[in-house]
Amino acid sequence: MTVWIAIGATVVGCYLVKLAGLLVPASALERPLVQRLAALLPVALLAALTAQQTFSSGGSLEVDARVAGVAAAALALVLRAPFLVVVAAAVVVTAGVRAIGG
Repeated sequence: MTVWIAIGATVVGCYLVKLAGLLVPASALERPLVQRLAALLPVALLAALTAQQTFSSGGSLEVDARVAGVAAAALALVLRAPFLVVVAAAVVVTAGVRAIGG
């Protein structure tokens, strides 16, 4: 029964958040600060999700081959490599570190 209470609370909460977003006046959304924050929020969220998936395992901090792959991708980005090269660098370095480490 508590699962259904949690589902119901989630449904009501999602509806209220959506309703609150619709009730925000247009003048508040046109402010430059709000527009800058709205543009940066998806990037920050994606970075946080990437970091959480990269550096955690089972709720604890874990530093392994994935960190080397992210570092290789970051280096490729600094060197302005194309996206496919960035992904390939991350994959190759991660696989290499895993192969060397056993």
